[in-house]
Amino acid sequence: MNRYITETIGSFFLVLTVCLTTAPNGAGNLAPLAIGSVLMVMVYAGGHISGGHYNPAVSLGVWVRGKLSLNDTLIYWVSQLIGAALAAYVAKYFLGASGSGNDHIETGKSILAELVGTFALVTVVLNTATSSKNAGNSYYGLAIGFTVLAMAYALGGISGGAFNPAVAFGMTLFGAFSPSNIWIYLIGNLGAGLLAGFMYKVMNLREK
Repeated sequence: MNRYITETIGSFFLVLTVCLTTAPNGAGNLAPLAIGSVLMVMVYAGGHISGGHYNPAVSLGVWVRGKLSLNDTLIYWVSQLIGAALAAYVAKYFLGASGSGNDHIETGKSILAELVGTFALVTVVLNTATSSKNAGNSYYGLAIGFTVLAMAYALGGISGGAFNPAVAFGMTLFGAFSPSNIWIYLIGNLGAGLLAGFMYKVMNLREK
């Protein structure tokens, strides 16, 4: 149970930070720095309990890699989405309805941007936080947070830079993403999670 609570709490603070910093009167160009930082500290805070996923795409990649059961994967997803929903409504309480949706994004480019950014994130998670060759390292949280920071700056202007279905869900409830575009993030993010998980297995055939 502690793992699921940890995933809910970490997802809550991640999505809350995304909602508040990307709002019209938020942090502006510094938003990716805040988002990467909160993910880093939440990974360090909860990594030893749940793995610090806070992202259904990461949990999917870890399941493909063989380090999470299917049952736990599904419960992680529910926990992450609960945290995202709570964050969205808290953000709405603070700011009121915010954002005008993201109908302006281009579908093809956005799917590719989400796929690339999420693939980078899940690949970093798998190689720093689940690999036996890096067991006991103390940099995994920093590596994960900086991956999101870099991808948000590089690709955020194309797709909105969710790289996480829970973030996309929370931003949709918050009003910053249009409900009609949620499928873009589901395909891009979850597709990247699957791809990263399979790629890890192919490149680490001898590792359990």
